[in-house]
Amino acid sequence: MLNSDEKSREKKGLIFDIQRFSLHDGPGIRTLIFLKGCHLSCKWCSNPEGQIGEMQLLFNKRKCSLCKECIYCCPENANTLENGKIVYNRRLCVLCGKCALACSSGARSVSGKWMAAPEVISILSDDEVFFRNSGGGVTLGGGEPTYQYDFASELLGQLKNININTAIETCGYIEWKKLEQLLEKIDWVIFDIKHTDNEKHIKYTGIPNVIILDNLERLLKIKKNIIVRITLIPGFNDGKTEKAQIVSFIRSLDENVKIECLNYHEYGKFKYDLIDRSYELNKNGG
Repeated sequence: MLNSDEKSREKKGLIFDIQRFSLHDGPGIRTLIFLKGCHLSCKWCSNPEGQIGEMQLLFNKRKCSLCKECIYCCPENANTLENGKIVYNRRLCVLCGKCALACSSGARSVSGKWMAAPEVISILSDDEVFFRNSGGGVTLGGGEPTYQYDFASELLGQLKNININTAIETCGYIEWKKLEQLLEKIDWVIFDIKHTDNEKHIKYTGIPNVIILDNLERLLKIKKNIIVRITLIPGFNDGKTEKAQIVSFIRSLDENVKIECLNYHEYGKFKYDLIDRSYELNKNGG
């Protein structure tokens, strides 16, 4: 039986960021809602804090001023001073957030906040004038928005009820029946294709691409407002032959669909240290 806290969470989504005034994630000026959780574990992910569908503490060691407030306030003794440095033990942490509130240098923050759909929409109310004047709207990203399927469906439905244009950025790894039902509430789909080679896809993302490619084929048969996006990753899919194979596959499904190629960047590389992970993709794509 669910306790009261679990019941309340069933009606909410775990959001780790809201970005306004985006011009690259669907038509017009858009507000991006980033949902936590993803089935993939791409080695180059620029939002690694979005891969895990749980709240996380971010600890920027470079900002730490050694004030020791995190040690004094932690009820679980998850923070200790060792060799002149603060050591944070994630296994002991219960994510109470007390250390983030006490940290005067801003070295600590909690990634992820449980929010209900009406709460999110109330935050978006100030952006509505930009949506109306630019033909923009709201885009759900992440992470992977379909990872929190029930909440994404609820939020998209409420947005459509107030005539706000909706879009999702998706890796496409979802049961087709669920994706098909979700389409009724979505104006635009931005669909990521990583690679057409299944073995390489598994090696670099952790999962096969069969469901993803199949979903794109089905999607292109029933919906027109689709952007297929390819991020060019060194050593993975940026070779001339591989790029041609991916584009050829997409064009074989729909020769007129819009394709966007994005260049690889390392803007999110610093985030891995914040969650005690290593960035697995080196400059040579290994």
